[in-house]
Amino acid sequence: MATLKLSQSRAVPVPVEEAFDRVLPYPLPEIFRRRSVAIPPIKEVRDQVGEWGSVGQTRTIVTTDGGTLRETLTSLDRPGSFGYTISPLSGPMKPLIASAIGRWSFDSAGTGTRITWAWDITPTTAGRLLMPAFGAMWNSYARKALEEVEAILLK
Repeated sequence: MATLKLSQSRAVPVPVEEAFDRVLPYPLPEIFRRRSVAIPPIKEVRDQVGEWGSVGQTRTIVTTDGGTLRETLTSLDRPGSFGYTISPLSGPMKPLIASAIGRWSFDSAGTGTRITWAWDITPTTAGRLLMPAFGAMWNSYARKALEEVEAILLK
């Protein structure tokens, strides 16, 4: 398994532009506040300068288990999508994941928006065998995050 491709989607009754503009800069600890088995919530974000939304920006994501993920915003196509890379990782996920490429997409769906969150994971050599289990945990984590996003957008 060279790369594990994962994605989850959820339709929300808000316009595409509003969904994009509110999700992109939203505080990560409020979106990713629920655990999924071995994938912990996000505790805080460090080293971010200004509001999140400029290609090339970086920040350090800290999880409740003490792990860190270095995120770099790599693409921004308002209101359709934004992308980022995660590398390097520390903590419990480091032995499993070498890097991840993430993307949030916002597409018209009836009178609202279909929001899709996707990850392309490059596993470590040791992590390859555990990717099916990790994928199942990530799918649950993503469903929970998208539920949070919907609740945030409907406030």
